[in-house]
Amino acid sequence: MARYQSEITQFLTELKSEHPNLEAEQQAGRALLWDKEPLSVEDQRRAKAAKLKQRAYVYSND
Repeated sequence: MARYQSEITQFLTELKSEHPNLEAEQQAGRALLWDKEPLSVEDQRRAKAAKLKQRAYVYSND
């Protein structure tokens, strides 16, 4: 019995076979933008100290 594969699954399988390094490139792109080292305690403290308090009504001209 043949197992059913949707068109998108067939497309992705074909794409991955044509471009074997695709997943590695995706992971490198994710690491570049999203996977960051956690901030040190000192950096967290400085970021909190540098933060400005937002006004109660930001659209006011006061």
